[in-house]
Amino acid sequence: MAKILAVGIATLDIVNEVDTYPDEDAEVRALAHSVRRGGNATNTLVVLSQLGHGCAWAGVLVDEPDTRVVLEELGRYRIRSDYCRRLPQGKLPTSYITVSRANGSRTIVHYRDLPEYDADSFARIPLEEFDWLHFEGRNLEQVLRMLRHVKARTPTLPVSLEVEKAHDGIDRLFPFADLLLFSSGFARQRGLEPAELAYQARRLAPRAAVVCSLGDRGAVGISGDGVVVTADACHPQRVVDTLGAGDTFNAGMIDALQRGAGLQAAMQFACALAGAKCGQSGLHGLDIPSRNETCHGQADV
Repeated sequence: MAKILAVGIATLDIVNEVDTYPDEDAEVRALAHSVRRGGNATNTLVVLSQLGHGCAWAGVLVDEPDTRVVLEELGRYRIRSDYCRRLPQGKLPTSYITVSRANGSRTIVHYRDLPEYDADSFARIPLEEFDWLHFEGRNLEQVLRMLRHVKARTPTLPVSLEVEKAHDGIDRLFPFADLLLFSSGFARQRGLEPAELAYQARRLAPRAAVVCSLGDRGAVGISGDGVVVTADACHPQRVVDTLGAGDTFNAGMIDALQRGAGLQAAMQFACALAGAKCGQSGLHGLDIPSRNETCHGQADV
């Protein structure tokens, strides 16, 4: 399988499961409580590791007790952290998450007081070791420098870019990606339908595959040759936990495309994988669907 490097953050997730999401100023009892490693890039790597890939993470670690939670889980999934920047003091980014058992929704309050990973640290990574690079669309000036470095040093190395939030200037990153992974929230922030968003993105990245995940409505995408495809969502018997479903979808896309699947087949597998994740709590022991599994979809040619 492939060697994959992801650049982004790791967090400490403090998760409380409740019966239904509480009203403001209410006091409710948690039905379950857990402390886990989180963060988009490392979530995606944990799933990719379970799909059989060799994974490495480039991010920022700090010398404080909560970092142990991150390092223990990375070790469990054999995810390398030797390219991380390590700081002597600070606080690991922390997400306080409330999960509603009624519908699986998750509400997040995030705290961070730690520098982002920087382009100078990234420039020291031997990119030739890897078959795929994945970036979070955040920390834009530094990520832009990283992407320019990749194209100058290893121009044929595939790059995927997660675009979750509509940060000012994020469009500058699009031309450097071979796979653009948009969230439905990004489309809403831009005031666009997902297909419209995909068309606009392809004007900036004409050779990239563009995909917008739609949660429980599946996904829509445009291949590098301009074909519009859709994939239906794969719904679990019961929605348990949607936290990390988008990161799981992204992992499914990377896995399938790296194996040579077409865009529609990749989207169908990613939807099946994300659906399986929504039917369980957390990412451990993910029930991997068949790589030939589909939940329908169509191509507009």
